[in-house]
Amino acid sequence: MADLRVGIGVDAHALAEGVRLVLGGITIDHPRGLAGHSDGDVIAHALTDALLGAAGLGDIGGLFPSSDERYKDADSVGLLTQAYAHVQHAGWRLVNADCVLIGQEPKIAEHRHAMAAKLTNAIGEGEVNVRATTTDFLGFTGRGEGLAAQAVALLERR
Repeated sequence: MADLRVGIGVDAHALAEGVRLVLGGITIDHPRGLAGHSDGDVIAHALTDALLGAAGLGDIGGLFPSSDERYKDADSVGLLTQAYAHVQHAGWRLVNADCVLIGQEPKIAEHRHAMAAKLTNAIGEGEVNVRATTTDFLGFTGRGEGLAAQAVALLERR
């Protein structure tokens, strides 16, 4: 039996005026973007945490602290690639990951395959799925104050 590990990642950011919206590495035409130290990409952040968690390597904040100006406005997919190098160095490879965007809008159906391809390419192996759900207007995501994402990743020992 293969040596397998599962990790979960969660992220949330507020929506803000005058900021571009990046989700799954894709810029989405939307009047507001996600406020964050980096580009605020909640899908990439949740996936990064799921990968690091499964490998027992901490979290995104440990590798790329928001107190470090080097990561100001950073490309979150680039951070994902760097984090995955640590996962590989620890002897793991991605089997698959599932990412869920949580929010009323924007609708991402027309972008989710491009997001999945961008994230899969950034990792370089395995398969990443991206999908979305609403909260039926409940909570901060339902009120349009922000977006959240969850991801689960399955790793196997190399």
